[in-house]
Formats: sequence, C-alpha cells, structure tokens
Amino acid sequence: MATTTSIAVTVNGTERSAQVEPRMLLVHFLRDELGLTGPHIGCDTSHCGACTILLNGVPIKSCTMFAVQADGQSITTVEGLTRNGDLHPVQDAFKEDHGLQCGYCTPGMMLAGAALLASNSDPSETEIRMAISGNLCRCTGYQNIVKAIQRASRAMAGNGAPERGKTEGGEA
Repeated sequence: MATTTSIAVTVNGTERSAQVEPRMLLVHFLRDELGLTGPHIGCDTSHCGACTILLNGVPIKSCTMFAVQADGQSITTVEGLTRNGDLHPVQDAFKEDHGLQCGYCTPGMMLAGAALLASNSDPSETEIRMAISGNLCRCTGYQNIVKAIQRASRAMAGNGAPERGKTEGGEA
C-alpha cells in the first residue's frame, strides 16, 4: 500500500484538501484529482509550458512540482481567471485577437500574460515576449498572443481596445 500525505491548497479561490502520494506531480493532482483540465500535460520536462499555473501569483510549470510542495499555497489555473461568469481581460483578448489556434498552449499563455499584467500594467512588446518565453506555441507564431496581451493591458487600464476589425493605426 502506498503512503499518502495530507495536503491543503487553495485552488481558484476554493480551499481543497486531499490525500496524495508524495511523488504525485502537481499537474496530475489538478487534472486527475480535482478535474481541472486547464493545465495540459505536454513534455513532462518543463520545456513546453502547457502545464503552467500560478502558484501564489507566480507562473510555474506544474509538471515538475510535486503536489505535496503546494501544501498551504494558492493555485490559480486558467479556470480560475474567470470571475462570476465573466472572462478575465486576458481571456477575452485571446478570443478577440485570435491568440490561439489548436489551444493546447493557450491556458499557460493566458496565465503567463495575466501574471505579467498583475505586476506590470503597461508592458512593452519585449516584456510580453519575455514573459511568455517559457511557453511554446507551435501554431500561431506568437503575433496574436502578443496582441492579445497588449489588448488586455489596455482593457485593464480602462483604455479599452480598438474596435474589432481595426488596428491601433486605423483600418485593418
């Protein structure tokens, strides 16, 4: 019989407790035990970023952390960005600016973007690219991901975003 350890974490604002094997990866705890499908299992080596979550507001790769290490911590998955049924500005911007194609990297990208905007309300393109550099996307070329984070930055600052179909310089 496997030995288990009791952990208590706050996930997306809700306190959760569970018995886990000490070697269980945090990504497996979130997906298999809590049923959260936002953190994806990609490479299991921390290279792709598909498993990115926020741990106490900081983006981490949940495939290289044990669930027991998260004991007492606060975890946010992409599901936790939505508040009272309203999309987070980053989620809305990804939708509006087509910041996704296959969607596999999208939860991690959104969380990296949200964490950046929580600490830097007006990041430069270079700062955005650096913030998402730990998350690989094989589909988009990153252009629309960067645009989406820029749109979210403006929305969060109350500056709104350009009308759909228009760029900041005029017509699309």
